[in-house]
Amino acid sequence: MSNRSDPSCLANTCSALKPGRSVALLAATLLLLAACAGTGTGTAPGAAALSKERITEIVASPDRSAADRTNDLRRKPEQMLAFIGLRPGMVALDLSAGGGYTTELLARAVGSTGRVYGQSAPRNPAAQPPAAPEGGASVAPRPAARPSSPQALAERAKNPALGHLVAVVQKFEDPVPAEVAANGLDLATLMFNYHDLGHMGVDRAQMNRAVFAALKPGGILVIADHSGRPGTGISESGTLHRIEEAFLRKEVEAAGFRLADEGHFLRNPSDPRDRNTPEPPQPKDEFVLKFIKP
Repeated sequence: MSNRSDPSCLANTCSALKPGRSVALLAATLLLLAACAGTGTGTAPGAAALSKERITEIVASPDRSAADRTNDLRRKPEQMLAFIGLRPGMVALDLSAGGGYTTELLARAVGSTGRVYGQSAPRNPAAQPPAAPEGGASVAPRPAARPSSPQALAERAKNPALGHLVAVVQKFEDPVPAEVAANGLDLATLMFNYHDLGHMGVDRAQMNRAVFAALKPGGILVIADHSGRPGTGISESGTLHRIEEAFLRKEVEAAGFRLADEGHFLRNPSDPRDRNTPEPPQPKDEFVLKFIKP
């Protein structure tokens, strides 16, 4: 609120400006007016991005699971969190949250003054699995009793440090909770699953527009995925589990986003990008893109 609507500021100003008062008193009045202006809500500057030291502390938190620590080896969370530019108090949405690996890291990063929603789509009993499982035959079968995404996130939220982690079950075309669906988010992430939207038949244009509308001006969308060969688009989403980087970028920018930065810490130029699991065995070439809402 500005000082123009603060009666106490106006009263103090008027009394201080009576004829005959000294220049010093006038100067004091101006200082008082400035102080009153500072009492309005929403005027505090934004918090600084997390330091490298703080990010290291988050990743090294002793209460993180062994499974997440194993996942760290290929996901490089310290570089990812630094690239995103997280700040305490942010409101974030992790699209296609899955088991919540990224969702939890985001929640730890924004702290208890922030909030992180982990989105998953309602289960569709008629949905067909992809033509090939991600990772190919070298990946061990998943447990039959694997918990759903909301169950996995609810389990994570039992940690007292993660009470601000909220599971959201909404379709991809309408993924944002109503309370933040209009300029309510500071950040959205989609980690290694944009390609899956192809074989799932998701209306990606509608999803991208919904995320754009939910982000505040200057808000950030970060997408990471497995790189496909030029010209393949999203055609290999259910087989090689890859997507062409230029294709993804074009789709996202069509919603109004502007590319702000590229992360190269997961790139592997030796990957021929012609298999689900590269041969000889090596990490997939993966891109990380940061978009901004102008």
